Amino acid sequence: MNFIKVARLLDEGGDDLKLELVAGEAGLERKISHNRVQKHGLVLAGFFKHIHPERVEVFGNTELEYFGTLDPERQKEIAAGFFSQPLACVVVTKGLPIPPCMVEEAEKNGVPLFRTPLLSSTFIIRVQDFLADALTAHTSMHGVLMDVFGVGILLLGKSGIGKSECALDLVMRGHRLVADDIVDIRRKTLDAVYGSGSAIIKHHMEIRGLGIINIKDLFGVAAVRDRKKIELVAELVEWDPVMEYDRLGIDERYTTILDVEIPSITVPVRPGRNITTIIEVAARNQLLKFQGHHSAQAFQEHLNREIAEVRTRRLLGDEVE
Repeated sequence: MNFIKVARLLDEGGDDLKLELVAGEAGLERKISHNRVQKHGLVLAGFFKHIHPERVEVFGNTELEYFGTLDPERQKEIAAGFFSQPLACVVVTKGLPIPPCMVEEAEKNGVPLFRTPLLSSTFIIRVQDFLADALTAHTSMHGVLMDVFGVGILLLGKSGIGKSECALDLVMRGHRLVADDIVDIRRKTLDAVYGSGSAIIKHHMEIRGLGIINIKDLFGVAAVRDRKKIELVAELVEWDPVMEYDRLGIDERYTTILDVEIPSITVPVRPGRNITTIIEVAARNQLLKFQGHHSAQAFQEHLNREIAEVRTRRLLGDEVE
């Protein structure tokens, strides 16, 4: 399971979360593994069941007003019981004053206790968005990501094989660049990964002999996009005359990225082969597969039927003789 340390809320939350650490600095290494927060008032009544560890606990105006109605001894008892639970961290919203017994128990148990001037509703939306992004599995790959006929195609291959030149040709044919050189990849769902460009080199491309070019400036905003689901991996390899390449395309092959299997093809590169056209056709073929039509398998089934019919006719002919 993915997790982040509580310290990242302070380090990267910045102006969005506006957090101030009040107590429990020793617990900043604690883990957060859920993007959903917990906001429950029953713990202030002494009911500590169903507290989910590794989640952000949020107290707002309603909870603290109720807590203030309790006598001081009961407040201390509840604070001691609550902060002894396996908590990730606690956030008090709306800049409210925090009861001293909470500050004392948070420090004693090493539970990070924060305060933010944001309203509870605003803070919850922002922190859940922050955690959803931070907890997403991600990686980076050397390659080029293109949107070709609506299909996200990740071009892979060793340096100098011609990935960027192929991508530039695709852009000139009206397709869209997502990322060149470094592709940041995140798994958004169990069966889908999305790629985007690095913030530093977004919309730029390196062409040997030409240098760095800005695709957005040269071809307009319609030639780029910020993010695309990766639906096909095309690996460009140097042509090897002794290598047996797939000539029928019947067997499906996959490349695993962040535990997600993505259909893949291998495209041999040699002079005379129009790689751009092959990638375009691969995208069209993938669209057909999405609709349930597999051209290679349909051809094989048709061929098998023809062979079976010929065999049947021959058997019938032998019986007549």
